[in-house]
Amino acid sequence: MNILTLLEKRRHTALEISRLIGIKEKEVYQHLPHIEKSVKGRGRRLNMTPYYCISCGFKFKDRKRFYPPGRCPLCREERISEAFFGIM
Repeated sequence: MNILTLLEKRRHTALEISRLIGIKEKEVYQHLPHIEKSVKGRGRRLNMTPYYCISCGFKFKDRKRFYPPGRCPLCREERISEAFFGIM
């Protein structure tokens, strides 16, 4: 099974994908831009639910990178939720 197949079936976090595929979580983030380009050519898109700060609720909705942010720009907390990735 590959990442593309997983994301076509349902949404997953990068950690879930890494466990199911058997690769490091960091490698999942490296594959996501390539997956985004390949599905775009098919008229589909890679959907990412935004990261958000667990402490204050700030949503990183304009974030273009797939890697998680280090900390919240408002409250400076480092407790950031996981994003979910899926193909629409």
